[in-house]
Amino acid sequence: MNKLIGLFAEPIGSLLAYIYSFVNNYGLAIILLTLFVRICLLPLYTKQIKSSAAIAEIQPKQREIQIRYANDKETMNRKLQELYAQEKVNPVSGCLPLLVQMPIIMGLFSLLRNPLDYMAQPEMVVAVHEAFLWIPDLSQPDSWILPIAAGLSTFFTYSQTMGSTPSDANNMMSGMKYFFPIMIFMMGRTFPSGLALYWAVGNGLMIVQTFFLNKQKEKQALRTEVEQALKKKK
Repeated sequence: MNKLIGLFAEPIGSLLAYIYSFVNNYGLAIILLTLFVRICLLPLYTKQIKSSAAIAEIQPKQREIQIRYANDKETMNRKLQELYAQEKVNPVSGCLPLLVQMPIIMGLFSLLRNPLDYMAQPEMVVAVHEAFLWIPDLSQPDSWILPIAAGLSTFFTYSQTMGSTPSDANNMMSGMKYFFPIMIFMMGRTFPSGLALYWAVGNGLMIVQTFFLNKQKEKQALRTEVEQALKKKK
């Protein structure tokens, strides 16, 4: 498992060292690396959000089929497949972008938790101990501010995600909505500040991305309603 994570952590570490060679500030290099990774993952994240929204839209029909054919699993599965084909929805497609993102996110996590395990450049040995803003040493934990920022941003990220996912998934996520922010806060108080900085900045960028994606989705839904209304008038 460590070797697999290293396959992603080492090239990301080289990229972080490359960014550092330009900005000469470890904290800023982490922020720019986080921004770069989020931009690269944006198409996958967009696909994941759209897939979740599409599944949420057909959920009433899906539940109706499940209730009607509760005693006939074969017919229920056939009807569900017909519904997915008719609505052009693949319930598994929403998982694929997440599966692709996970190794990259785990690589980033491992890199920023143990940076010198994946960065052999001599300048980075000193860089990971640099100060940033109020933090005297990014290799050491920050007691309050960054852990709180990481925890709160995790909470708001889950809140946004629950707004665009099916209610069944929301039931499962409702507990995680409160558990994960607390866990991230506690971990942020024990892990290097550089990792907590990545969490806070990464979640902040995700909140902004989700906000604009939801706005775009609302505009598309409104446009569709207007087009359908005009067709009815004709």
